Amino acid sequence: MDGEAVGSEAVSEDSGPGRRHRVHGMLKLYYGLNEEGKAEEQPESLDPCDINGPHFDPELFLNKLRRECSLAELMDQETCMVKQIRSLDSDMQTLVYENYNKFISATDTIRKMKNDFKKMEDEMDCLSANMAAITEFSARISGTLQDQHAQITKLSGVHTLLRKLQFLFELPARLNKCLELQAYAQAVRSHRRARCVLQQYSHLPSFKGIQDDCHAIMDKLAQELRQKFRDGGSSAKDLSECVELLLQLDEPAEELCDKFLSHAQSRLESDLQGLEAEIRPYPTIPSPTSNTDILEFIDRGCNEFVSSLCLVITSYQELFINHAQKGELLNAFVDDLAARYFSLVERRIQEEKGVADNSLLVRALDRFHRRLQAVTKLLPGSAVPNQGTEIVIRAATERVKQYLSALQSFYMDSLTDVRQALATPRLSVASRDAPNSLPELLSSLSASILNQIKSVLASVHLFTAKDITFSNKPYFKGEFCSQGVRESLVVSFIKFVCQSSRQFCESAGDKGGSTPPALLLLLSRLCLDYETSTISYILTLTDEQFLVQHHSPVTPVTTLCAEAREAAQKLLNHYVKVQGLIISQMLRKSVETRDWVNTIEPRNVRAVMKRVVEDTTSIDVQVGLLYEEGVRKAHSSDSSKRTFSVYSSSRQQARYAASYTPSAPMDTNLLSNIHKLFSERIDIFSSVEFNKVSVMTGIIKISLKTFLECVRLRTFGRYGLQQIQVDCHYLQMYLWRFVSDENLVHFMLDEIVGSSAHRCLDPAPMEQSVIEVICERG
Repeated sequence: MDGEAVGSEAVSEDSGPGRRHRVHGMLKLYYGLNEEGKAEEQPESLDPCDINGPHFDPELFLNKLRRECSLAELMDQETCMVKQIRSLDSDMQTLVYENYNKFISATDTIRKMKNDFKKMEDEMDCLSANMAAITEFSARISGTLQDQHAQITKLSGVHTLLRKLQFLFELPARLNKCLELQAYAQAVRSHRRARCVLQQYSHLPSFKGIQDDCHAIMDKLAQELRQKFRDGGSSAKDLSECVELLLQLDEPAEELCDKFLSHAQSRLESDLQGLEAEIRPYPTIPSPTSNTDILEFIDRGCNEFVSSLCLVITSYQELFINHAQKGELLNAFVDDLAARYFSLVERRIQEEKGVADNSLLVRALDRFHRRLQAVTKLLPGSAVPNQGTEIVIRAATERVKQYLSALQSFYMDSLTDVRQALATPRLSVASRDAPNSLPELLSSLSASILNQIKSVLASVHLFTAKDITFSNKPYFKGEFCSQGVRESLVVSFIKFVCQSSRQFCESAGDKGGSTPPALLLLLSRLCLDYETSTISYILTLTDEQFLVQHHSPVTPVTTLCAEAREAAQKLLNHYVKVQGLIISQMLRKSVETRDWVNTIEPRNVRAVMKRVVEDTTSIDVQVGLLYEEGVRKAHSSDSSKRTFSVYSSSRQQARYAASYTPSAPMDTNLLSNIHKLFSERIDIFSSVEFNKVSVMTGIIKISLKTFLECVRLRTFGRYGLQQIQVDCHYLQMYLWRFVSDENLVHFMLDEIVGSSAHRCLDPAPMEQSVIEVICERG
């Protein structure tokens, strides 16, 4: 290669010490050594055997190697040094080749720069010569025109003065022309330009005449402006221009202020009359013709009345900015007209009774609120925006009340539908999946109410949409969400459900007297479901959807749940009472309509007892559709065949009656009463638990207690007592299955038979085996 040839020539130019010196110098540059032959960062080495040191002595190095190394080591050392020498030669050749190319490139660049700078020097010399010639030529022209420039300046001043004088002499004609064309603003501007000059030179006859002519013309112009202002037929903008011109003509500001507001009021009142014409005179009576919707009404009010009012405020402030009574007059003027406008807006809002769609009302209120904010910027101290905000809040609150009323009506209508389903066709209690079964009706009622609540919340949520200006205001959103939606709507509806349900528990003769028992049972389960889950779900949904912040006091969930549980308890207690009284009525009639003294010997169970068992079974199935089974005490193996202790005591009393003294019956009654003292007290009308066993126990307690009290008022013969024995044993065979403790049924039936025996003229009880045969046959 050429680089290698050049490197070879550079190496072979000299030989001996000179060549070694050059190579050694290049290696110093390659290894970063200084002129002394040592690294700049390392200390100088004085060892003559250090091959890289500046004091290296080859002879000493060779002698040392010969003394210390073997022949093999010497040969290895030689081989290593040969490799290093070859490597250094190769690196040196590469270095020389690279520097050679760089030197050639630098030489070409320098040569080119010399040529370029030569041309640039020639051009700069030429430019300097041209600039000198231009400067000399300009100086000669200035010297030549020196005298003419002064003369031109003088003539220009004279020309300007003549134009001003010409303007003054032509001013009366110019003003008359403007007056003819009704260019009043241009006439006033022209007169104001010349007024000072005419006043300054009014002592000169010619200027005095011009001034008098101008005054006469301007008086005529002012008279026309006053007439135009009195007519008031122009727009608000024209009236403002008219007032501004009169003020420039030095008319009294106080008089113009009153007139301006008077004319503005007449125009704004016409806008209000147009709005009032769109409102029905009697909002409660629907109009046969369709009125404009609320959004169109608000748009018209904002575009006409509010825009005109803002223009009046702006014009008044610009015209009478220095007037002392500006603020008081303007505020009173705005407040009076705004109050009338707000009255019309509220009347129109009150016509929005339907709750089907909220979007128009919300958009109308948003536009109304947004346009009133312009008054805040124009009149910072005005109460008009706050009054408009109160209208928006009242409208939203009223809409919430309407939705609450709609929810209440929907709930009552749903209850009416449930009552109709319970009445016709007859409620099927055999299956949970029947179309009109209690679980199906409960599920349908609960789902429809919940869906209606969600629909109402979705409609009300439009008031808090992000694109609604007033929704994010702290004076609206916090109070509206917590007190308006949560408390006044959701909480109030939940309380209404509980209160209206409790009203079905009123005594007979009132509303609750005709309430179907199945409805009482269904409502009790509905209130219980509300207490366990629905209330918490509804309130959580409301809080999440409306981001309710509980800054103000709100009704806690626990309070509502307690109220719902109280309503459920009251309804279930009333259901037990109603069902117990229905069965009691059958038992009472069966006791009161029979001659128990002269009755025949019993051969079978009375039909009324079979009806009691059938109705009790039906009630058990009905309650089981909505409530769980509950806990029962352990039953004995012969619960259906248990005998009463009173039977044996009655038999013993008959067997040993002949030996008793007259006081024996009294002693027997005494023993019976003492036995009752140590028996467990039975609370007939106690509150029941939310399960089937507790409900059935309450109903059976009421029924048997009525049976007992009716027996205590009758007198029995032998066969009458035996019939009571048969009836009670038949009831014992079936009723023990429905109660929580079979001993309760046994004890109360024992009381009935015992009371019959105490009131029997000839107490001769029937044998237990005979009773069992009759009951099994019956």
